[in-house]
Amino acid sequence: MSFQPLGNRVLIEREEQSNQTASGLYIPDSAKEKPLEGKVIAVGKDAIEAGISEGDTVLFQKYGGTEVTIDGKEYLIMSSDDILGVMK
Repeated sequence: MSFQPLGNRVLIEREEQSNQTASGLYIPDSAKEKPLEGKVIAVGKDAIEAGISEGDTVLFQKYGGTEVTIDGKEYLIMSSDDILGVMK
């Protein structure tokens, strides 16, 4: 893949959630919400200055970003301002 976000934009791949709860119940796909956590794949120049780097796991706003498909995989492109924090 050759995609470079511009400015403060970040390319994120959503983390998939488990289909089973801690108590053993299975959640159907129709009842699952989209995850609010993902892995940073590519970072724009201004987002690096904001402290976000490739490989970070981040939390982001529920309705933030734009969904795109690159090479058959779904990603989010969002502003670094929409990212709530980096998981450590």
